[in-house]
Amino acid sequence: MSDTIDLESYFARIQWRGLRTPTFETLAGILNAHTRHIPFENLDVLFGRGVRLDLASLQNKLIRNHRGGYCFEHASLLGAVLDALGFQIARHAARVILVSPRDAAPRTHMFLTVVFDEKRYIVDPGFSAYSSPIPLLLDDRTETLTHRLVKEGAHWILHVRRDGQFQPGWITTCERENAIDFEVANHFVATSPASHFTKLLMLSARTPEGRVNVLNRDVTTIRNGEPQASQLTDRSSLRALLRAHFGFDEPAVERLRVTAIPEWT
Repeated sequence: MSDTIDLESYFARIQWRGLRTPTFETLAGILNAHTRHIPFENLDVLFGRGVRLDLASLQNKLIRNHRGGYCFEHASLLGAVLDALGFQIARHAARVILVSPRDAAPRTHMFLTVVFDEKRYIVDPGFSAYSSPIPLLLDDRTETLTHRLVKEGAHWILHVRRDGQFQPGWITTCERENAIDFEVANHFVATSPASHFTKLLMLSARTPEGRVNVLNRDVTTIRNGEPQASQLTDRSSLRALLRAHFGFDEPAVERLRVTAIPEWT
C-alpha cells in the first residue's frame, strides 16, 4: 500500500467537493467535512489491536474501512492531506486538563496549526466531542460559542464549553513536534494501564441534528442543542449504535471487554 495520501479516496470519504487550493476557505471546509464524517473512537485500543500511525494504516482504517480514531489518527491523516494540498502546517502536542490536573496530564494530545498571512490557526479534528469544526485563530481574543483561547505566559489554553460554561480543555506551548514524539505518546495512550483509553469506552460522532457521545454505557444524544441521556443495555446495542450513527459495523464489539463496565470484562 502506498505511503502517499490518496486524496481522491479521502475526499470521497468526507464528501468534500469543494476547491483544493490552499486557502482559508478550503481549510475551513475540509475541517468541517472531516469532523462531520470521521468519528472519534478508541475501539481498537480496547480490542488490543494497537493503533498504527503510518499513513498506509491510517488510510486503510479511517478511509477504506470507514472507521474512526482518536487524536493521533485524526491529526496525522488530516496533516498529510493538508501537506499534499500545499498548506503551511505544523504538528503540536498538548496536555489534556479537562479531567486531569495540569501537573498530572502527559502531553498526549495531537493537533495542528496552519499559517495564513502570518497568522496561525488551530486545527484540532481529534478532540472527541470538543473538536472545533472551524479553524481557531491563535489569539487570546478568540472566542466562539464553544471554544475560547487564553494566553498564560508561554502557554496557550484551549477552553471548551462543558455543562454550560467554559472549562480548560488542553494546554500547550505550541512548539513543533516530530513524528517520533507522537509515536511515543501514542504507545502510552494505546497500551498503558494508566491511560484512560485502555479502560474506558469513548465514542463521539457528529450527526445532522447534533452529536452522539458515548462514555462507557452512558449515551448522550444531542438534537438541535437538546441533550437526551440513555444507556447501552448490552454489546449488541453498542453494535447497533455504531451502525446507526458512526457509519460502520464491527462484529467484534459483541465480545468487547471494557474495564469500566464490569459486565463486559
